[in-house]
Amino acid sequence: MTAQAITSSAAIDAAKRRDEMIAFAVMALFLLVAPAIIYPFFLMQALCFALFACAFNLLIGYVGLLSFGHAMFLGLAGYVSAHMAKTGAVDIGPLHLHFGPVDPVLAIVCGVAASAVLGVITGALAIRRQGIYFAMITLALSQMIYFFCLQAPFTHGEDGIQGVPQGKAFGLIDLSHQTTMYYFVLAVFLAGFLMIHRIINSPFGDVLKSIRENEPRAISLGYKTDQYKLAAFVLSAALVGLAGATKSIVAQNASLTDVENAMSGQVILMTLVGGLGTFFGPVVGAFIIIAMQNYLAGFGQWVTVIQGAIFVACVLAFRRGIIGEIAHRLGLSL
Repeated sequence: MTAQAITSSAAIDAAKRRDEMIAFAVMALFLLVAPAIIYPFFLMQALCFALFACAFNLLIGYVGLLSFGHAMFLGLAGYVSAHMAKTGAVDIGPLHLHFGPVDPVLAIVCGVAASAVLGVITGALAIRRQGIYFAMITLALSQMIYFFCLQAPFTHGEDGIQGVPQGKAFGLIDLSHQTTMYYFVLAVFLAGFLMIHRIINSPFGDVLKSIRENEPRAISLGYKTDQYKLAAFVLSAALVGLAGATKSIVAQNASLTDVENAMSGQVILMTLVGGLGTFFGPVVGAFIIIAMQNYLAGFGQWVTVIQGAIFVACVLAFRRGIIGEIAHRLGLSL
């Protein structure tokens, strides 16, 4: 590589970092002041789903793996987190432990751990296949988790887990205050978002992108692609678990809605509407879809039709998604 090419590449990287820093600063500033003008509960719900979409985008946008069952990680983490925050009981076979309600932060960590373990098990099975076969395996596994959540005693079946206490984070921060809870959720979202950004921009992330572009070539270069894909799958599952566990504390309940196949479809819609393979696209897509569900609720089942129409419009007019199209036309890296 010539000195001129190296200089040009360095300039492109510098411009990319500048664009991302400016966009992140704008997003963070907006989210900091948003509770003054927008209903905080809606914002907290949207932030949880935005993290869900970003974690899903890590898998499909940067590895090229389409999962039809990512809701299993969201739902399982929500159930585990809600159960630990409310009862703190662990009943697995001969193991019977009762700690009583635990700190909400610890409850969230338990939810993330459960999703990560599930990610290891399901990922090890799913990555043995590629393309539509991978997608269908994740769908089948998601259905198994749905029926597990329906039948397991601690989930309370169709009633779900209600009345989850929000408690005090680290024993000090009272999350029962809406404003305090909002900034706690914002901190969780920003931490997860920055972690995903770091993963993608690391040498590990470069290998993931090479697998997406040309897996046989990555194998020929000596990379054990199955191990990289499994690692990416587990990371995505854990981050989805972080979103699901936080959501259960915010909403003070965990239900089958978060484990259903419809939820897996929604996260695909959020990612595609915002912009597949972009940093900020899934965030925008999540806010749009959640806003539609909240503010168009009066239309009943027609909300689904409206969402479908918007999806078709985005596919026809914004093939790169909203953020992807804006970035392309302005020559930005978002």
